[in-house]
Amino acid sequence: MFKTCMICLSAAVLGIGAAHAAQRGPAPWMPPVFSPNASVGWIRIGGAEFKPPVSGAGPVMSDPAHPTITNDDLRLTGRQPTFPVADLTNPILQDRTREALRKRNDDVFAGKPAFGPQQSCWPRGVPGFMLYGVQPLYIVQTPREVLMIWQGDHQVRHIYFDVPHSANPKPSWYGESIGRYDSDTLVVDTIGLNEKTFIDGFLTPHTERLHVTERWHLVDGGRTLEVDIHVDDPGAFTLPWNAIQRYRRAEPQKSENALVAANDATTSAAVAGPMLEASCAENNISYFGGDPLPIPTATAPDF
Repeated sequence: MFKTCMICLSAAVLGIGAAHAAQRGPAPWMPPVFSPNASVGWIRIGGAEFKPPVSGAGPVMSDPAHPTITNDDLRLTGRQPTFPVADLTNPILQDRTREALRKRNDDVFAGKPAFGPQQSCWPRGVPGFMLYGVQPLYIVQTPREVLMIWQGDHQVRHIYFDVPHSANPKPSWYGESIGRYDSDTLVVDTIGLNEKTFIDGFLTPHTERLHVTERWHLVDGGRTLEVDIHVDDPGAFTLPWNAIQRYRRAEPQKSENALVAANDATTSAAVAGPMLEASCAENNISYFGGDPLPIPTATAPDF
């Protein structure tokens, strides 16, 4: 069922060029096509942290004295994976943000399980959505909306076109994302994010004043998807900062996951697309030790 839906929706990509070219006038211009067929997905390159910009203020990174060892590092080198330890010297951190990260680091140093909300099926929010790894991201483009869907537990972002931001958007897990095409780049502007999510795998907190701008574009002849990220939250950071995220193309028999051996069952991304059905069940049991995260609940109806 889901595979069929993906194929049908992917066909809508054929209409986005004409629709947006008409808006931009007669000049030769076509938007980027991130998934030319339903089997094309994108898998995060590198570890579970953002990449720094070429210059200027950047994201929270690993403490140089305690570099993060990921599951991909395990597969390549056999080294024991570690929980992320944040570099507290980053000048973007306000005091209360730094203190929250310090407490998180102390839990890691104390040997406590330091899994994040993702392991309890909580939505990642923005920009944390872009750090979700292991399994592919699928992008469906239509003239009025772009859907970004993670295969892992079908977390979905809705990016709307041709509408302005709401005057006072109600804070939500993924906020309100408005998109537009700028030549070969998808530009996404997101506000209205609640405080239940985290910026990254270090569990960097943010406030409802968080404002995220993303620029999605293809590089390396279409083999790599790159995102330039701008983050501004005067409630959590001392100044705006930038980051980069990259994904490699995953497509059956063309670009499989070279990091995963055929007999390695630790990831579902050994074989590229099309999208598989998957689920992540929220529960109040901790399978990793420590206190379980509560199941997200609503105190009032949304309608």
